[in-house]
Amino acid sequence: MKLLLTEDGSHTIYSEQFDEIYHSRRGALTESQHVFIQNGLAAVPIHTMDIFEVGFGTGLNALLTWIYAEQHDLEVMYTAVELYPISEGVLSEINLASLFPGHEDKFHKLHNARWDSPDALDARFSLHKIKGSLVDSILPAGQDLVYFDAFSPDKQPELWSAEIFHKVYEAMNPGGILATYCSKGYVRRNMQEAGLRIEKLPGPPGKREMVRAHRPL
Repeated sequence: MKLLLTEDGSHTIYSEQFDEIYHSRRGALTESQHVFIQNGLAAVPIHTMDIFEVGFGTGLNALLTWIYAEQHDLEVMYTAVELYPISEGVLSEINLASLFPGHEDKFHKLHNARWDSPDALDARFSLHKIKGSLVDSILPAGQDLVYFDAFSPDKQPELWSAEIFHKVYEAMNPGGILATYCSKGYVRRNMQEAGLRIEKLPGPPGKREMVRAHRPL
């Protein structure tokens, strides 16, 4: 894994194993804020919620969620599945914590939290990091919001199948939302086959579209 500086000044990571970067080169922070916070979290009309993330990665989505929860008086139970945790050496050099003055401790708490066991990080934010693959993991039921942030379908096609989306669908509450950066046609069709209703939205800089999907009430 190697650090890359994106156009908005935030770091992302390049994975040699997958020949893939974790975020858009146009801006890691900009992409996460647009896809998962503005068009995901901000669209959930409740104040106590369960969130499931596919791919914990750098922890940026979790960090933005925790900050948003604090600012909007939300209570969040955050679960994330990650098969390839980032090494301490890379984490020690990444600049994401420094982008949020006053919240640096949150970034470190997210990455120091234990794996495979829920951890209450403060009164409003709890984290459960699952070390494993989405394919093999048992997903917790009752999810109000899903951040689907796996590597691209070209790199991890097994995570974008109709079977996987059905598994996620079953873990979501009726009315739950799934947000993802990917809007490929066959991915949308797989979501629809699993029962999700698709909404195409403008994407972040560098991407024409993103997808917000809903489990019907």
